[in-house]
Amino acid sequence: MPGEAKKLQRRAQESESVLRRWGVRFVSDPMDRPFAYLVLILLVFGLIMMFSASYASAYYYEGNSYHYIERQAVFAAIGVAAMYFLSRMDYHIWRRYAWPLMGVTLVLLVVVLFMPDAKGTTRWIYIGPLNFQPSEIAKFAVIVLFGHIIAANYSRMKQFTYGVLPFLAVLVVLAGLMLLEPHLSGTLLIFAIGFVMMFVGGTGIVWFVLAAGLLIVGVAGAIAIKPDLVWYATDRLEYWIDPWSDPLDKGHQVIQSMYAIGSGGLFGLGLGNSRQKHLYLPEPQNDFVFAIVCEELGFVGAMMVIFLFAALLWRGVAIARRSRDKFGAMLVVGIVTQVTVQAALNIAVVTRTIPNTGISLPFFSYGGTSLMMLLGEMGIVLSVSRQSSLNTT
Repeated sequence: MPGEAKKLQRRAQESESVLRRWGVRFVSDPMDRPFAYLVLILLVFGLIMMFSASYASAYYYEGNSYHYIERQAVFAAIGVAAMYFLSRMDYHIWRRYAWPLMGVTLVLLVVVLFMPDAKGTTRWIYIGPLNFQPSEIAKFAVIVLFGHIIAANYSRMKQFTYGVLPFLAVLVVLAGLMLLEPHLSGTLLIFAIGFVMMFVGGTGIVWFVLAAGLLIVGVAGAIAIKPDLVWYATDRLEYWIDPWSDPLDKGHQVIQSMYAIGSGGLFGLGLGNSRQKHLYLPEPQNDFVFAIVCEELGFVGAMMVIFLFAALLWRGVAIARRSRDKFGAMLVVGIVTQVTVQAALNIAVVTRTIPNTGISLPFFSYGGTSLMMLLGEMGIVLSVSRQSSLNTT
């Protein structure tokens, strides 16, 4: 056994040596443990609830109650390994690839438009048995590119040429492509990430008014190119306002979600005791897993989930404030904005606060590639935290 350990250690050192030749630098300073613990708590909590929400439908449709959790657990293990690896990798390497990453993202967003239709949308690229959403990569690409631009032009962010134009150009192009899928929730999330990063990065308030106007023009242009976007939006609004007008089809998921939340009460029915997951609530392991949390753990469990995401945001802000440079701070701001805004949108959808937009709950919803991407981003936040004590500008 000691000999095997030495071999593994030597192989790891050789791998690091190769990566260093490519310009990758590794850091060994302590990471921010509270943030790491919060991520791991959310991950374990999410896996438990995803399994509880999914085993009934997994048994019915797949003949195996463990169908979803087995796959999610594998992706979680890979994601945790990636998180640790990226936490040790110097985050500045991402700045070198900011523009190439955005270029690849734009190509993938064009390619996905030619993929097979799935439930009226074209959001997935299929490679054999695997599939992924380019929008997941687009979120990260926006964070890296905006962080790079802000770091390079921080003293000039009040000027339109530096503090507005490049950001708006990227957002309009991305929004146009994503609305053609159509992927409204992903578009809203990317705009939220972009606007928060611009605001924190120093863009003047007056320019956000102009951005809002151009956003309207961009949406109008996308509708002109693809008129069925109007139907897509009005259809969602109609069955959000009155889901009981079509209780067996368009309004079915929202109605069953309300039943699940209402039956949970203060303390819930108990872990594993949900009734709505037994083929009443469609695909409860995905976008509506929070409804099962409410049914099984009640108001107390729901507030626990919200508290964990709020704590993750708080700790992320603390890391950003202590970052050694502007690029690191903006990476953290973008990533924690993505996670918390996405969580807020999902919870708002499940509780019927806003129309159903088809957005997942981070750490809880089923989806292997999105979970790995998410854990990888958590690793980048931890990488920033490892160097945050240097206090350089």
